[in-house]
Amino acid sequence: MFNSACAQNPPMSAVTYLSEEKQTEQSTVLLNNESQLVPLKNLDSIKIASVNFSNTYATQFDSLLNKYAEVRSFNGADYLGQKTINDLAQDLKFYNTLVIQLTDIDLNNPQVINFIALNRKLKKVVIALFGNGNALAKLNNEQNPIIWSSRLTPMSAGYVAQAIFGGVPLSQKLQQTFSPKYVANSGFATLKTRLQYTIPEAAGINSNNLTEIDNIAAEAMRQQATPGCVVLVAKDGKVIFNKAYGYHTYSADEPDKIADIFDLASVTKIAATTMEVMRLTEQGKLSLDSTMGDYLPIARATNKNNIRVRELMLHQAGLVPYIPFHDRIKPTDHSGDSSAVFNTKVADGYYVRKGFYSDYMLPTMLKTGLRTRGQYEYSDLSMYFMKEIVESITAEPLNKYVQTEFYNKLGMQTAGFLPRNRFNVDRIIPTEDDTYFRHTLLEGYVHDQGAALAGGVSGHAGLFADANDLAILFQMMLNKGTYGGVKYFKPETVEQFTAKQSAVSRRGLGFDRWDPIATRHYPSELASDQTYGHTGYTGTCVWVDPKYNLVYIFLSNRVHPKVTEKLSSLRIRPRIQDVVYKAIEKGL
Repeated sequence: MFNSACAQNPPMSAVTYLSEEKQTEQSTVLLNNESQLVPLKNLDSIKIASVNFSNTYATQFDSLLNKYAEVRSFNGADYLGQKTINDLAQDLKFYNTLVIQLTDIDLNNPQVINFIALNRKLKKVVIALFGNGNALAKLNNEQNPIIWSSRLTPMSAGYVAQAIFGGVPLSQKLQQTFSPKYVANSGFATLKTRLQYTIPEAAGINSNNLTEIDNIAAEAMRQQATPGCVVLVAKDGKVIFNKAYGYHTYSADEPDKIADIFDLASVTKIAATTMEVMRLTEQGKLSLDSTMGDYLPIARATNKNNIRVRELMLHQAGLVPYIPFHDRIKPTDHSGDSSAVFNTKVADGYYVRKGFYSDYMLPTMLKTGLRTRGQYEYSDLSMYFMKEIVESITAEPLNKYVQTEFYNKLGMQTAGFLPRNRFNVDRIIPTEDDTYFRHTLLEGYVHDQGAALAGGVSGHAGLFADANDLAILFQMMLNKGTYGGVKYFKPETVEQFTAKQSAVSRRGLGFDRWDPIATRHYPSELASDQTYGHTGYTGTCVWVDPKYNLVYIFLSNRVHPKVTEKLSSLRIRPRIQDVVYKAIEKGL
């Protein structure tokens, strides 16, 4: 029925789990960290390989590493026979950072010792050592960081892996002297700077009080509100719940997985466009009180000239909600094959003519009439225009800017536009079986018709990601702009954009928010008045509740095979969110 994260459904009681986690914490020591290599930083510029020789729990270790960055696993034991350690070094040439897992037995092997020495000067190396502390004496000449755990268990494997990235802090010192270098009371402390992956009890929540999530997800699939979904909950900087339910489609051929990539629809507005707007505003390159005409010469001769950025971000610019561009396509505008004339791919077997967006879509939007300015009316046009504005400021496409400035630096591995350029289609959840426009099953091409005709990159839709990536991005927001030891925003910038900024609606700048009209129970019945986030048409949502130190993510493809309103009518997303609040209130 569901696929769960590493710490979900542990093979032991919660009390035993927490006890073992505590013992692991107390028996894990960081040595040789003078250069402060641990926790690893600059995730956008390091290429990481994990090398294991005999660690029984290498799979658990590597799976946790991959929560933080893309890490390639190498089985060093394969290079101790016909292949040699030199072959391993050759295969690792494109990796500039190595995580080497060692046990006592490995350090009795001269080839392993030679391998460590070989890479000492070539690459950044972090050694994860498990077992008897006497083995430290064999690393007396080692300059690179060593994280030593006296325990060799699945728990210690996961804990040390998280410590390498700052998912858990390190503070212990050696209790005894093992060598002239590794003496009693030596050891380095680190801070927790990234998400931890653990069980609900680690955040004061009884796991049993979250089982209702399983029932609601099952109801959603039974009622065909969506073929499948992924739910993630992070509390106090800890991912305590992350499960995948159901299947990619109702044919039940491919189960949903927690690392599957979803079309986020309007979550794009806050996870991409608004992030760039926040950054440019903070840098003084963009003013919320400047006008469209200030940034877009093409807008100056239109009725959009004097619309202020703030009005666009609040959906108070008087814009029409949307334009059904796909209904206006002429046969001469598209082709089943790509060519120099038809160079914009909209879906498999569907290409739109060159310049369709710049020559037709954008001018059409600029020519639309205006409704009442200052009145709230949700409009996709606002974020089409915001994309034009930020791109005119940076001279860089929106998708490239957010990829390099946010996603890559944060260690987000799936987030981005145009996922078919980067991932196999089997990792991407299909959306609608489009029989009226593109005449194909949409797999990795944006569901939103306008964003598709714009080439898959727009300010209002087009972003794809898995749940873990969104958890990273919005934990950064919950942290008031800091993550992994890097400041992405000033706290006051986060507070400004996520706070209620409108006199006529519940909205923040770009962000949707808690609704003060109690009968609406939006985004859920028990969400606090500090809650901000956004929903997406494809059946997605992200909600951050600072009062409860909470990030809630729900991803689905409720538009498959056809659009249905059941996900909303059954209130699947808010009901799951409220299960979390009730569990927090009940405690342990």
